[in-house]
Amino acid sequence: MDKRIKDLMALLDGSGSRFQASLQIKQRLDQAGFSELKETEAFKLKKGDKHYILRQDTAILSFIVGTQPLAKTGFNLAASHIDSPALKLKPATLKSDKGVLKCGVEVYGGPIINTWIDRELSLAGKVIIKTAKGYKAELIDLKEPVAIIPNAAIHLNRKINEGFEYNKQTQLQALLSVSAKGDNPLYSYIADSLDIKENQICESELYLYDATPSALLGLEKDMLAARGLDNLAMTHAILSALISANQPKQTVVGIFFDHEEIGSTTPQGADSSLLGEVLERLCLAQGLSREDYYLALRNSFLISADMAHAYHPSYADKYEPDYSPIMNKGPVIKINANHRYASTAESTMRFMHLCEQAKVPCQKFLIRSDMPCGSTVGPIVAAALGLETVDIGNPIWAMHSIRETGGTKDHLYLIKALEAFFS
Repeated sequence: MDKRIKDLMALLDGSGSRFQASLQIKQRLDQAGFSELKETEAFKLKKGDKHYILRQDTAILSFIVGTQPLAKTGFNLAASHIDSPALKLKPATLKSDKGVLKCGVEVYGGPIINTWIDRELSLAGKVIIKTAKGYKAELIDLKEPVAIIPNAAIHLNRKINEGFEYNKQTQLQALLSVSAKGDNPLYSYIADSLDIKENQICESELYLYDATPSALLGLEKDMLAARGLDNLAMTHAILSALISANQPKQTVVGIFFDHEEIGSTTPQGADSSLLGEVLERLCLAQGLSREDYYLALRNSFLISADMAHAYHPSYADKYEPDYSPIMNKGPVIKINANHRYASTAESTMRFMHLCEQAKVPCQKFLIRSDMPCGSTVGPIVAAALGLETVDIGNPIWAMHSIRETGGTKDHLYLIKALEAFFS
């Protein structure tokens, strides 16, 4: 197995929630010689420096200071997001009903609901615990199955195969035990895993996730099934390319936003001050003016990387016939007349040329004219900062399912293209 695919699978399996995903990114940056800069402290930078900024425990902006003047060369940026659709526990709803311990959920983003049913689910996120010195956040990942959301038997729901909509309030409750005891068996279980007392847990933000590890499949083992490919696969590709960059002329930046699945309008999201604020501070820390900052933006280029839809032969009527990307045929340029994707003719040609230089195939995707189009962080950032932007992604099946499927060759293709972009 290619070591980059192996590392992608490790990142996917280690990211039970966006908190763990952020930690995985941070650990890889630390190991590669990047050091953390605090937003609360003045930036001091020199050419070749490798740093990252962590905002509110999840979003990460990482960069290498280029050797050439920023105002002339600008930034080479690549952006993704680390969150995926999920089910978040509502801890106060934890109750026993005729001996069955159940807990309600909130739906985060837009998951394919029925893929969460009858699955072995684990739990990850963070808890706030009380200590002798005050309060602190502690990440938690139980790593083993602790819950399930079971279907009713077909004998009790005869119409389920005719199309059935699950009631999010009453029919998505996670069942955690049929024999648990105590006031709060869930917090007791978590406390044991952290070696603390149950009453030390004051607050929590916990998400269910598929406990099944990622796996290669297919006769040629050229497909990967896993949770969170959208959009941790793009995150891993950007991260891998950034880490391998060696003394780039341009300042190169990898941005891993949070909360894209719920609109990006949070302090960690693409529709926040994070990117513009930090890019300006990178200029100021090198003795440049605000005018130089604007010049740098005009000379910059952003690759917005978010997964794309692979052609699915069982649903051929859902695709624009001439823009139907095939898995393992290269990264996909995403185009939309209403700018739900930020790609333009110019930015499309620039990415195509980049792929040509890297000897990587590429494809194009347009949604059918009679269907609505999704979006990405690309249009948000492009509009806020006036950046020339292309929206791209690797093709996968079952986007927003609890388990998505993508091509291993596409991942390696994109890393190669991004390495050329960052070099």
